[in-house]
Amino acid sequence: MYRDVVLDHYRAPRGKKKLAHCDLRNEGQNPVCGDEISLCLALAGDRIVDVAADCRGCSISVASASMMAELLPGKSITETEHLLETFKGMMHGISAPADLEIGDLDALEGVQKFPVRVKCALLAWTTLEEALKSRKGSASGNRSHCGDHE
Repeated sequence: MYRDVVLDHYRAPRGKKKLAHCDLRNEGQNPVCGDEISLCLALAGDRIVDVAADCRGCSISVASASMMAELLPGKSITETEHLLETFKGMMHGISAPADLEIGDLDALEGVQKFPVRVKCALLAWTTLEEALKSRKGSASGNRSHCGDHE
């Protein structure tokens, strides 16, 4: 069943689109296997309105980015950071709290058994983490704007 979920996200990735407006943008790469992601977030205050995640690479990295793009819209930055930390923990053997909605991410839980593939699953999330850090570090309002995303 989990394999089917991962393949569904790989074959029909959610978030693979252009955003009319992008407040945060970041690029990520996994040089070990060649996976790449371009991430754009549209924000309304402290809430994520939309996510564009254009990931190229293995099924695990594409599926993880797709799952992230499906989960984040409507979440606050605080909720997003909690989800990010939870997923990172999952990739290192820590179960997600039973009351936390993680969508299809549980389909990636088995990846933790393959350390080389953990970086694939985390690529979208570490790219998101860096984008959020850049937002916090720019109190003057110099966020990484990306206009029409490509």
